[in-house]
Amino acid sequence: MLKDLGLRLRIFLIFCGGAAAVAAVIILSMYLGHSRLQESGGVTAFVLAGFLSCLGLFAISAFVWLLFDENVAKPILRLSAAIRTRVHADVDRPIDLSEAKYLGDLAPAASAVVGRLSLEKTGSSGAQARAIEQYAREREQLAQLLSQIPVAIVLVSKAHTISLYDGQAADILAQVHVPRLGASIFDYFDKQDFLAALKVLTPFRNEAHPIVKAAGAALHFQLQIKRLPESDDFLVLIDNASADIAPEAQRPLVFNFDMSEQATQGAIYNSPLDELSFVVFDSETTGLMLNKDDIVQIGALRVVGGRIVQGEAFDLLVNPGRPIPPASTRVHGIRDEDVVGAPDPISAVAQFHRFAKDAVIVAHNANFDMAFVRRYAKRSGERWDHPVLDTVLLSAVVFGTNEVHTLDALCERLGISIPLEMRHTAIGDAKATAEALCKLLPILKERGFDSLEKVIKQTRKHGRLLKDLN
Repeated sequence: MLKDLGLRLRIFLIFCGGAAAVAAVIILSMYLGHSRLQESGGVTAFVLAGFLSCLGLFAISAFVWLLFDENVAKPILRLSAAIRTRVHADVDRPIDLSEAKYLGDLAPAASAVVGRLSLEKTGSSGAQARAIEQYAREREQLAQLLSQIPVAIVLVSKAHTISLYDGQAADILAQVHVPRLGASIFDYFDKQDFLAALKVLTPFRNEAHPIVKAAGAALHFQLQIKRLPESDDFLVLIDNASADIAPEAQRPLVFNFDMSEQATQGAIYNSPLDELSFVVFDSETTGLMLNKDDIVQIGALRVVGGRIVQGEAFDLLVNPGRPIPPASTRVHGIRDEDVVGAPDPISAVAQFHRFAKDAVIVAHNANFDMAFVRRYAKRSGERWDHPVLDTVLLSAVVFGTNEVHTLDALCERLGISIPLEMRHTAIGDAKATAEALCKLLPILKERGFDSLEKVIKQTRKHGRLLKDLN
């Protein structure tokens, strides 16, 4: 049981136990002394002296614990967090030795070890870096080659989820909704039409080019569906010869071949962190009153496999249907004229709901942003039953409750820079939060919190932080 408690709490309990033991000895001594002084008139003074001695012992213990906590426990926690961020999150910053100045040679020794590991990692990663660079060039060449072919490509797993799409497919799918790795193909094509097309497949041969309706949109696409040899996956080829797609606007080739396994995993709470899809979002509002103010912008990015998926972003201005206060405009820069013609909050949240389907929601101080989302969802009838992670609480799990857990402070500790012009924009803050999440995930995994259930269990220990923050 004690091993589940934090270091500082365990130290505190040790001091309390020592004080209680000393107090018990004093009380026992007082009782024995009292039994021998039944005829004495100094009993009251004797008891008072014993009581004051107990108070004095507890006061001394509390003072010693505060000194120990401030100069030993907290520095140890900061030092361990600093080591983890540099080893597992690739934070390239020296350890602040002043934070552990009373720990003797421990901090310099830790700094030397981390520095040596960094040098070895740098030396051994030269070939790896060159291989990654070569891989990136080949991937870019492949994407450019595919962009010259008037057929868009989507790879679909046996569970009917998207595990790859090229730049042309991204533009076509975006006519229905934002393309998403791991999304069901039925989010983009009519399920009945698509399943009917699958029935005529032969291994990697299909001469028919069925016309398939788009899901929830007045669009039709001519498809070729080819099952891959020795695989349950299949290619969807979309004829885009008539599509108006500018070559210079092509998006990168996007894929994650682990998606086919993700659909067969157990409950999402027991799934490994690196197999989950996260939607990291932020919102800008007319003010801070949850029951009175409204959203004016939603920004979100998707994180799959511990990496931000390039091209899968949601950035939408929202018309709150009311004037935006000048004080709010000074924060996020959004004016009334910027939201003319933008969707209302209910419609905007409905679009965001589609983007966030089947994902874990992540935000910094998520209670604030999700309160607005759920308020609008009640009016539209949508169910926001997604699991939610808060990077404020993830920061507390990794760095301890004693640290500051604002977005700026978290990014500073993780070596993340936020461009000044992007700060306090929904998509800018969402990107910073997503980068922080990508750095926190390997640290959480290394500490043994390798599933969503385990992470949520840890964050619940720090729920008080959100009450204080709000």
